[in-house]
Amino acid sequence: MPERDAEDRSEEGSVGLPDLGDSIDALTFEQILEMDDEEDEREFSKSIVFGFFEQAEQTFEKMDNALKEKDLAELSSLGHFLKGSSATLGLTKVKDSCEKIQHYGQKRDEAGTAEMPDEDECLKKIEETLVSVKEEYAEVEKVLRRFYAA
Repeated sequence: MPERDAEDRSEEGSVGLPDLGDSIDALTFEQILEMDDEEDEREFSKSIVFGFFEQAEQTFEKMDNALKEKDLAELSSLGHFLKGSSATLGLTKVKDSCEKIQHYGQKRDEAGTAEMPDEDECLKKIEETLVSVKEEYAEVEKVLRRFYAA
């Protein structure tokens, strides 16, 4: 029975979000939605989310170019940048992958705790992670576009 009480409490104050899947932290995203003046229009949050889509697409393009140039510092910087904006929206999987790219760009392991002096290995890991993060991004983009179309 205590489980049920916790479940009821967690829904208090909720704006009635649809299931956003496990790639989006509902509590974080809800904080963005609470800034909307009108729940029906959602102009403020929609502008932030669609601005993020544009930003992410541009950043992925820059990452692809930096990967071709083997520019680890730029890849780390771009990973850091996209990590921050995805965290703001609660896009947890995208954020986590961007953090890995940031660490690999600094010649560290995915957690950022151990050195990885082999630049080619770091570039390979970034390339693999970039494939994953683009898939994760496509998933959340689809969910959020559906949310705003409703």
